[in-house]
Parts: sequence; C-alpha cells; structure tokens
Amino acid sequence: MKNILNHKTIWVTTLASILTATSCTKDFDEMNTNPNAPTAIGAQYLLPTGIETAIDRYWGHRTRFERINIDAAELYVQHLTRNIYSNEGDDYTVSPALLTNNWKGFYNDSQLNFQRIIQQTGTGSATPNTNYEGVALVMRTWVFSLLTDMYGAIPYSDAIKGTAAEAVYTPKYDAMEAIYAGMLNDLKMANEKLTVGGPAIAGDILYSGDILKWKKFANSLRLRLANRQAAKKPAESRAIMAEILGDAGKFPIFTSNADNAALKCTTVLPSNNEWNQILKQDGRTDWNISKTLADKMNTLGDTRITVYANKNKDGIYQGHPNGLPDAIATSYLATSSTIGTAFTNADAPEVIMTFAELNFILAEAVLDGDITKGDAKTYFETGLTASFAQYGLTVPAEFLTNLGTVTREKVLEQKWVSLFAQGIEAWTEWRRTGFPVFPAPDSRAVLKNDGVLPTRFNYPSSEYSLNAKEVATGETLNGGPNDMKTKLWWSEK
Repeated sequence: MKNILNHKTIWVTTLASILTATSCTKDFDEMNTNPNAPTAIGAQYLLPTGIETAIDRYWGHRTRFERINIDAAELYVQHLTRNIYSNEGDDYTVSPALLTNNWKGFYNDSQLNFQRIIQQTGTGSATPNTNYEGVALVMRTWVFSLLTDMYGAIPYSDAIKGTAAEAVYTPKYDAMEAIYAGMLNDLKMANEKLTVGGPAIAGDILYSGDILKWKKFANSLRLRLANRQAAKKPAESRAIMAEILGDAGKFPIFTSNADNAALKCTTVLPSNNEWNQILKQDGRTDWNISKTLADKMNTLGDTRITVYANKNKDGIYQGHPNGLPDAIATSYLATSSTIGTAFTNADAPEVIMTFAELNFILAEAVLDGDITKGDAKTYFETGLTASFAQYGLTVPAEFLTNLGTVTREKVLEQKWVSLFAQGIEAWTEWRRTGFPVFPAPDSRAVLKNDGVLPTRFNYPSSEYSLNAKEVATGETLNGGPNDMKTKLWWSEK
C-alpha cells in the first residue's frame, strides 16, 4: 500500500495538538492533557509521509510546475519528448516555479520528516529504535543525493535545523565533495544500525518492514555514489567498493529484482502512480516517446520498447524529435508512440533503484579498474537480464549479438535505456560521463540555454531572498555562475 497516511491526516493530528496546547484550565496556569491528542507525531506516521512525498516528487509529481521528472529530466535524456508546450522542458526552458517548488518540497516534505525520525529514535532519544533511525538515514541520504546532483553545492551539514535547540535559518552551502563524503559515511552508518531481527518498525511503505532489504538498498546506494565520484576520488571509491563486495554478510547488496527499491502504488487515489494521475486521471496527452530512444531500441531489436511505448496507428513504435516548436510537434500526435501502460497504470510502481542498475554500475567499475571482483561481461548481461525481467521479458539472442563487445560506452548506453522513467538518474549519468552520445538536434528544433543540454538546475529565487550570502558561496563552490551550463563536481567531460 503506497499511502497509509496522507498530508491531511498529518495536518489534522498536528492541529489537534496545537488546539490542545492552547486550551487552558480555569486558573490559566496548567495545560489540559489529552492522551488521545498527542503533541508529537510518531515515527510510524512520519515515515510513510516522508517516503511517499519524496518518491512521488522524484517520479513525476501530479502538479504542474512541480513535475521535475517528465517536465525536465526525462526530456533532457530523450526518453520522452513533447507534442505541445515545448517550452515546459523540451526546449530546455525551466519554470522558476519548478525550481522553487521542488527545492522546497524535497527539503520540507521529505527531509524534515526523516530528520524528525532520526531525532526521535536515535541514540539518547526517549524512544530509541535503530531500525527506524537506519531507514531514515537511507532515505535522507537518497534525497540529499538528488538535491546535490541536481543543483550542485547545497545546504547539507546545516540543513533542516530550523527547529533545533540552536536554530539555523540561513544554512551554509557545502561543496559536493564534502556532501558525498557525508552521504557515503551515513550509508555505512545506516547499514550498521539496521538490525535484522531487531526492533520492529511500522509505516514502511517501501519494504514492508523487511530490514534486510533496507540494508541491501543502503549498500547498493553506497555503491552508486562511490561509482559516481570514482573519477574524482578513485582511491576512496575503490576502498568503499572493495569493502562492500568483500563481505556480503556484513554488506548485503541487491541480488535479484525482488530487492528493487520501488514504491508499490494502488488503484485508489491518492495512492496511484503519479504518471497515471497526469496522463489518465487528468487526461493529458503532452508526452510521447523520443525519436532518440525509439530509434536506438528499434535498431538493436530491443523488445523492451513493447513495454515502454504503445504502437502508433501504423502498428509500429515510433518517436519524434525533441525540442520542436509546438506548431511542428503537434503534427506528430497521430504518428508518435505514447507511453506504455506499464508506466501509466494506476498501480505501476515508482522506481528508485534496481538490481539491473547495480549490475551496470559493477560492469562499469570493472572496466574502469575500480573493482577486481567479477567480470564486466557477466555483470553487463546480468543487468540486461534483470532489466528485461522487470517487465516479464527475456533478452533476445539477436539483441546480445547486435550489442557486440562490452565497452564502457555500451554499458552506459544500456544503463540509460534501463533507466527509462527514472529521468533524474539518467540525466545525472549523462552529465557525469557524456554517454550515451545523443544525435545532433533536429534542424527544426528551437532550443534555449544557448542550445546546451542543461548541466544543472539554477538555485531557486527564494534562496536569493532568504539566504543570499550563503547561496553566493554555493555559486563559488560550483565553480561557475548560477546557470544551467556550469558542470558539476563529478563531471568527467
């Protein structure tokens, strides 16, 4: 069940607490105490709210000017394209509201909940629970990784301290290198705190309280981040990878698709998949499959396209180019494939990380010389098998033949294909490595940002109003202006 507690419930609980706190006795010197109106929201309620709001926002979000995935990242990586409103992402225009709303949403709706869980259940708290604390550390780290990979330097060490004993209202910005060090350390700590057979947790809508799967996610995510920074900090990254791969008992990782971090949605509002809300419930028809993706998959005989897309009126899978002005893009409505039902059904899962991605990470690490355990071809083919199996498919023999010799470029290209619908991840990997190599823009495309595929998001205008000194430091730490052409720390290009 995706959502066992919605925002309205949280608000009603909080409101009841406030009303209770302001009800006085006749002597005005003692507070009424109502055991049925708690003054603090427990971890079992904070956890599902934090998980759902974070993953929904990452996956797509049902509200216009907040759809960071399908109105930005999925278009940048040419999984999807638009047939109308090309100025909402497809031509590299980004609404200021999208930047502000997602910055505020990830910090306020997600991080604040995870931080409260850590405070409530950590060592020395009134209600210690290492499994709640470990889960919150994993989710907090995942959200911080999204934020820093989208914006660059961000408030990290000083973040979410507005209600601390020594409140911080203008948090400093930390460099990406320091943030990555902190995140990798937190994931190792989470793995240590997560105890199979330890204290029970409730409200876990991601893994239903299966602590072993949380440990696997923590260590797989740690491998993702170590791989991402490997070109900048090779010795440290190699040590982390060796530690994890050298002790499967202490550092378990994903071993099958059953371990995938994916939020299970339902057919009941508001627990349905966010793309279902946009494309089915709201009846929007703005998005089609990109020509770049369709051409690549058709050329290789990749049967995953039968799941990613729907056939057009001619019975084929066909996309159209990105960045076309509306007058041209709308002409493709009848011929360009729409998004497959595996991603638009109400109960379609919202995916964070998969066994397939983990194996592509390991294949790249072998080719880069970052790990010595295993071989690239085996990891690569295991990743492909897992990606096809996610959709009930098997890898066609001719597909492997068409791919040929395993190279770093091919590993990253197939990782891009497998990350369909996970636009933020695919965008980050393209910005890091330059792969896949996208075709030149269509001659009819009209692109903003000087025609440069965005390399980061601008800081929201709210930061310049509320935290001007520190956001200026953030620009300096990024090594470039607050635009969408400054390359981020892990960029190899």
